[in-house]
Amino acid sequence: MTRVWPGRPDPLGATWDGAGVNFAIFSEHATAVELCLFDSPHARSERERIALVDRTGAVWHAYLPGVHPGQPYGYRVHGPWDPAHGMRFNPAKLLADPYARAFSHGFTWNDTLVDHRLDAEGRIAARDETDTAGLVPKSLVTDGAFSWGDDQRPRIPWTQTVIYECHVEAMTKLHPEVPEELRGTFLGLTWEPVLDHLRSLGVTTLELLPVHQSGVDPHLAKHGLTNYWGYNPIGYFAPDVRFAVPGGNPADEFRTMVRRLHRAGFEVILDVVFNHTGEGGPLGPSLCFRGIDNPTYYRFSKDRPDLYEDFTGCGNSLEIRHVRTLQLVLDALRAWADEMHVDGFRFDLATTLARDPVDFDPAARLLFAIAQDPLLSGLKLIVEPWDVGPGGYRLGGFPLPFAEWNDRYRQTVRRFWRGDAHLAGELASRLAGSSDLFGPGRRSPFASINYVTCHDGFTLEDLVSYERKHNDANGEDNRDGSDDNASRNWGVEGPTTAPEVLALRERTKRNLIATLLFSQGVPMLSHGDELSRSQRGNNNAYCQDGPLTWLDWRLDDRARAFLEFVRNVARIRREHPALRRSFFFEGREAAPGAPKDVTWLRADGSEMSGSDWESGDGAILGMWIHGGVRHDKDEKGRPVLGSTLLLVLNADERGRAFVLPPMPETGTWRELVDTGHATLQTVRSEVLRVGGRSIVLLEHVPGSHAKGRA
Repeated sequence: MTRVWPGRPDPLGATWDGAGVNFAIFSEHATAVELCLFDSPHARSERERIALVDRTGAVWHAYLPGVHPGQPYGYRVHGPWDPAHGMRFNPAKLLADPYARAFSHGFTWNDTLVDHRLDAEGRIAARDETDTAGLVPKSLVTDGAFSWGDDQRPRIPWTQTVIYECHVEAMTKLHPEVPEELRGTFLGLTWEPVLDHLRSLGVTTLELLPVHQSGVDPHLAKHGLTNYWGYNPIGYFAPDVRFAVPGGNPADEFRTMVRRLHRAGFEVILDVVFNHTGEGGPLGPSLCFRGIDNPTYYRFSKDRPDLYEDFTGCGNSLEIRHVRTLQLVLDALRAWADEMHVDGFRFDLATTLARDPVDFDPAARLLFAIAQDPLLSGLKLIVEPWDVGPGGYRLGGFPLPFAEWNDRYRQTVRRFWRGDAHLAGELASRLAGSSDLFGPGRRSPFASINYVTCHDGFTLEDLVSYERKHNDANGEDNRDGSDDNASRNWGVEGPTTAPEVLALRERTKRNLIATLLFSQGVPMLSHGDELSRSQRGNNNAYCQDGPLTWLDWRLDDRARAFLEFVRNVARIRREHPALRRSFFFEGREAAPGAPKDVTWLRADGSEMSGSDWESGDGAILGMWIHGGVRHDKDEKGRPVLGSTLLLVLNADERGRAFVLPPMPETGTWRELVDTGHATLQTVRSEVLRVGGRSIVLLEHVPGSHAKGRA
């Protein structure tokens, strides 16, 4: 019989002190809580049930001397069964510790994981009494010690940040130079050929799709599919076992990954999902939160306390307004930042987190708590500024210090290069950092996370190859995924060998990537786009764990040429501070007689006027960024100046003449990028010929008289 001492109510979770373990769990409405100890992670029944008789407020706790790291455990929580009023206690269901730092294995589906039986009308009726101890992964006691050595956060300034959004498994599952046993793992991501590839793209910051322990979606499991992206969390403190070497320690391997990435100069940002959990709607499984204290962890419909408010489209919404759920989120964030040394977070469907009490509030308690936290507030914080609830689209509405995914940037750039008309004004705003969205509230261009593609939607290759989604493999009759992709296939739906179609597709890809990297704000690349990765038209591959979503590192000549192009434009961005300003353009003279910091030009070389924005030629636009004006300050406060640049974007299918603006000093214009020509030269004429559907970036070289292509 295990010795049991009273223990203490904090910290929550299972805490080993070198001599034993303190267990503490919150449940406001429970009438009894039992701690279940198991002999092995896959045991079908517990060795011992220990009633937690000591309680401080609503925290049940005990200290077990002699218990060590590696001990498998879980909870059975007793209380009322009254689904009509939100009470769903069922001690037959083994429950995971919400604060568990590790799990024995991943969650798999079984019909008995639900806590209920349905009546003849399909309503929740009696409890399901089937014991799930043999089905639910066990929580594990862990030793938090880790040798971090001299690990330091890279703390890369926003002005230098290039984000690379990626899935841990997808990156290396097929990488030929990563050892087979490490492919698809945290450790595989740190293999030197992978790091070299990221360096070559100018990447500074990895944004990892969810890595916390995820649950299981019943409808996917019944189709032999899985929630591959991981947006169905159960263990907010635990790295997912699927990314660890078999038999390895996920937490230590995650820490090792972070330490190695930091040493290589990369930051690590986690995509975190605190808007909902993997337990789904009322008919979903009872794995953790629902059985521990349903009314504490979930938001209920005002008129139907048996139903959840669902602002996420995933069946439930976390009750962030409850002090203990708020604490759970903040404790998890601090744990990843402090214990795991991550450098920031991207908050999925963040509007749900700021519904306080119901409508979006930029001063919501969670946002306020993060902003004042001495550890969290200093990290890179990014939100996805929408959810599916009423008034959920809040782009530009989040406060400092949060940056935001800018989907208006994505849609504008896609539509412009697709050939849509009357976009000049919108495009100029996006190129200049979206001051219309982020200028208020003392925000900067780096509040805008610019992207053309991300995990959700078409890959870049598919964006220029498909005009319709092809999601039949997802088992939902192609109903899932967005129908609004702003894509164009350039004459053929899907793969083709037609040279003229392939040429247009490659040029459009170059245009999209060049636009992204030459825009003010923070660019985000989606993994594999630089490798011309295709998902065969599937724009919602969240449930596809296989070659469809894994990166194929075998490149043909076309893909290799595009990869080199991406590397080149990333280098150009890095070398020109005018492309990554820390404050917005003003569009006026800094002093009498001085040039404007930016001037927008028509094809005839004259400045755009009000009528031009409304009714002018929106297919071609010039962005003249003047040198000699301050773009930033260095670490000693000295002004950072830059070259004069001219970016010309021509979405017209015809080649166009563009009159170059007069410069006060002698010199020539040198091409840095031309997506319509393979060779770059110096422009010796006053008129630039811009190819159809092309971008040209020019740098003015004072005092130079080199000759080249007119």
